[in-house]
Amino acid sequence: MKAKDFYKFVAPSLIAMGTLLVFPLVMATWLGLNFMTYRNINNPVFVGLANYIEVLTDQRFWQAFRFTVLFIAITVPATIVIGFLLALFLDQISGHVRGVFITLYLLPMVIVPVVGTMMFRLLFVPSGIAAWLYQEILKQPFFFNEVSVKILIFLNAIWTTTPFPFIVMYAGLQTLPQEQIEAALMDGANRRQQVRYIVIPHLSSLLVFVGLILIMDAYRVFDSIFVLTQQNPIYKAASVMSYIFRIAMAVQQLGLANAMAILTVIMIMIVLIPLLVYTYHEQIEER
Repeated sequence: MKAKDFYKFVAPSLIAMGTLLVFPLVMATWLGLNFMTYRNINNPVFVGLANYIEVLTDQRFWQAFRFTVLFIAITVPATIVIGFLLALFLDQISGHVRGVFITLYLLPMVIVPVVGTMMFRLLFVPSGIAAWLYQEILKQPFFFNEVSVKILIFLNAIWTTTPFPFIVMYAGLQTLPQEQIEAALMDGANRRQQVRYIVIPHLSSLLVFVGLILIMDAYRVFDSIFVLTQQNPIYKAASVMSYIFRIAMAVQQLGLANAMAILTVIMIMIVLIPLLVYTYHEQIEER
């Protein structure tokens, strides 16, 4: 294909990306250089890098950043492992039972996140069934405090995001050459050895892909935290996105919020670029 024809094909995509991604990013960068509230939104005051410096010295921002990193470190590996185990389990059954299990596993994906989180939270209010079971088992009432709210945030995230790695891993298992499994059986390999030496290497590219998507998704977590914490600072469970929302809507510092958003994008790129480079080299080696 000639270069001229190639650019004709990709031009619509480039224009769409420039409109939806590059332009807002440039605008956010510029707004982050200004002091702006809802009162002077039409006449922002240029303050240079003052907003960015304030963000970097804001202890609450770094507290939100540390909690976001903790959220990623706990939920992403747990989600991948659980999704992988569920995919292995489903691969062993067949018939109508498989369809029922797929429907149940994918149910969290079709529920609106805010609605699902509200339903999840209602389980732990004093009249909820989860709070009742907690009291029956541990002989003490369930309270919303810093520890319990954080645990609920992690559990809710694992429940709602597990269907994605599950369905990807299950699709990957369908491409596994049965000749390798049969050869391993003839050599006396048990199920654990088959998974370790055949299944996991076969799904390695998918594992990296799923990990990248889950990290990006976990970094921008907002809905569940907004519902479970109800923006109460005593829980100390604000994520980067929920803290930006608070600065923009409650404190009404729009310039500062845009500066936080830009620094967040930079942090995401610092984390993802090495992973993307690693994935690229892995794909090259496989070819």
